[in-house]
Amino acid sequence: MTLPRFDNAPAAWINIASRALSRINDQRLRPLGLTFAQVPVLGALSKADALSQKDLAALAKVEQSSMAQLLARMDRDGLIRRTPAEHDRRVSLISLTENGLAKLAQVHSALLETNDQALKGFSAEEVDRLVVQLKRLVANLEEDAP
Repeated sequence: MTLPRFDNAPAAWINIASRALSRINDQRLRPLGLTFAQVPVLGALSKADALSQKDLAALAKVEQSSMAQLLARMDRDGLIRRTPAEHDRRVSLISLTENGLAKLAQVHSALLETNDQALKGFSAEEVDRLVVQLKRLVANLEEDAP
């Protein structure tokens, strides 16, 4: 039996690109004491006063248990603080500490470096088309997601 070839399948190349971007971003963020997995949490909390673990898991599209582990590391590293929610003392609201806020500009800079590296040689028109196509691809994948 011959297996199908996937060397020109767009999904395979998107997966390869995603792994490369994650690896490079982790290398750039490591000197800051951060990982690429923490970026969605930092980004979400930079736009909100405080969010629950459940909200953060939904925004980052990860399981609650994965988010719990990620938040435990961020708490240990002094990037976030937890405060009981007024409406339900069993729920913790997570917000950025001063240390977490201070890292945002450095994170942004590191991610822009990776973006620039990935898009080297692309015209502005090509980048715009790529973004439109990737948004369509994501919408297709999330359309009837379980």
